[in-house]
Amino acid sequence: MFAVLDYRQFRTPDGDLKGRWRTVADRETRPTTVWSRPERGARGPAPERSRTQITTAALALADAEGLGAVSMRALAQRLGTGPASLYRYVGSRDELLDLMADAVAGELDLSGATGGDWLDDLVGLALQSRDAHVRHPWLADLNDRRGEVLGPHAIDYLDHALGILAPAPGTAGQKLGAVGLLGGLAVLFARREAAATSTGDPATGDPAARAAHLAAVAAEGRHPHLLAALTAAGAPPPADRDALFVRLLRRLLPAMLGQGEP
Repeated sequence: MFAVLDYRQFRTPDGDLKGRWRTVADRETRPTTVWSRPERGARGPAPERSRTQITTAALALADAEGLGAVSMRALAQRLGTGPASLYRYVGSRDELLDLMADAVAGELDLSGATGGDWLDDLVGLALQSRDAHVRHPWLADLNDRRGEVLGPHAIDYLDHALGILAPAPGTAGQKLGAVGLLGGLAVLFARREAAATSTGDPATGDPAARAAHLAAVAAEGRHPHLLAALTAAGAPPPADRDALFVRLLRRLLPAMLGQGEP
């Protein structure tokens, strides 16, 4: 959902980006996506369903049973129709997955005005992104398994993030990289949170459980450096699902943009 295209392949020796992007946009090899085709043909009966209805049902199926459960057959059964009828609206399962990813991007609130503190605004957007991945844990697996096609909502997200970064220091390339970092950390922390809530393993559980596990191991005497670090650090603070995520963003984003730590 939050992938960023690699801008470097389009840079000219003089640093121009726009000219090369325009050339790419004009190529006949521009891929055909589900959004480049009309939802209904000019002829024939009015459709009984819409892509939005189909996508909503697919999201519910993935949230309930995981991405592997999403097939045209299973979706048709959920909608009370035949698989063949769905192909009038969606050309393939891959197109369905594109629609699903973009629908999640559409859940983010991009209505807030930009132009305030760019770092505060970008951290707020990152928190929304992480929460979207927590609500839909299959989304990270989808992005890992296939080359993502950016849909209209995802492109709106990218444009909004770059708008937030307009007053920030750094080059256009650095800003695109910063948006990519934002998305990557959102996925990483969403996975971490999902693991912490789905298992009792001390390696993925709450901080207190992990600290107790490490303290017990260190007390055995075979890891003196770990024991010294734990002794100096003291008891872990109460769990805060936002604190580490926000702290990393506030340090890494300015550094990526050549500003150093805030």
